[in-house]
Amino acid sequence: MRYLLDTHALLWLREGNPKLSRKRWEPVLYGGEHEIFVSIVSLWEIVIKRSIGKLDFKLSLIEFSRTLREDHGFSILNVEVPHLARLETLPHHHGDPFDRLLIAQSIESGAIAITDDAQWRKYPVKLKW
Repeated sequence: MRYLLDTHALLWLREGNPKLSRKRWEPVLYGGEHEIFVSIVSLWEIVIKRSIGKLDFKLSLIEFSRTLREDHGFSILNVEVPHLARLETLPHHHGDPFDRLLIAQSIESGAIAITDDAQWRKYPVKLKW
């Protein structure tokens, strides 16, 4: 199975937040047979939030992305033309442009989205929470 982490899920995982505890999510995130993606969109959102002071994040982006790949075995999902084409067709149920692009990526890549954002349920995306 393929999974795509929403930005808040990624941050909760990083912080050790009980909502995304390793014990609860270990079969999905560390089960071995799954592909886990972190979108470049989430990294972009983190950079923006850090730059305007809305996020306290000590690691450099380079180091953080390396730990995602090396320590967690996650893959970085880049934005491709089919993602943008899907984004263009999505209704505007969700006002956050980052989430809308993540939704489009999840749909186009066939990944199950890991999010607790209720707005995502308004789209034809597979969800796990």
